Amino acid sequence: MSSVWYVAYGSNLALNRFRCYVAGGRPAGGARDYLGCRDPSEPAAILSLQIPGGLVFSGESTVWTGGSAFYDPYADTRVAARAYLITTDQFADVVAQEMRRPPGGPFALALSAVAQTVETAHAMGPGRYETITRVGVRDGLPMLTMTHGEAGALVPAAPSAAYLRWIAAGLHEAHGWDVGRVVAYLGGAVGVRGQWSRDELIAVVGE
Repeated sequence: MSSVWYVAYGSNLALNRFRCYVAGGRPAGGARDYLGCRDPSEPAAILSLQIPGGLVFSGESTVWTGGSAFYDPYADTRVAARAYLITTDQFADVVAQEMRRPPGGPFALALSAVAQTVETAHAMGPGRYETITRVGVRDGLPMLTMTHGEAGALVPAAPSAAYLRWIAAGLHEAHGWDVGRVVAYLGGAVGVRGQWSRDELIAVVGE
């Protein structure tokens, strides 16, 4: 069975939040129950990394309210990420759930069939997380993430406190960042900058 590295940069930086996609369940503060993958096995490996690009918050999350996180591969900054080694089918099921499609459904099956061949980016459709982007290779396996095909052109929207808490928890868990570094990182993101003050971010991240 083939495997890929799923590279997370939003709330899935936190393992317990990502587990809701894999094994099913509802994350704390969220407004949605996830079905989980057809294969609920834990990731075979987890690693922390930074990738070229930028973090953008836009749209209206139905799970968290406020803006959702997107990856802009063309931004001249760095994005803190976490990579999970999972099967190709698990990756397809995670993306399908992000788009409110069923695990193992036609979308997931179509993604499973092309995931290993993505060289830079592959658009499965126009949806907010339907563009699969390869950000590297590790141990001969593709490192893939999901984003909007025009992330850099999206209209910024401030994320909710609950969403920021999960991302902050993931940054601390994956990278060991303290409150000051988390606040500086998130405060510079499109959609947060100018919408959340430093003191407001400290109050949320420090909880």
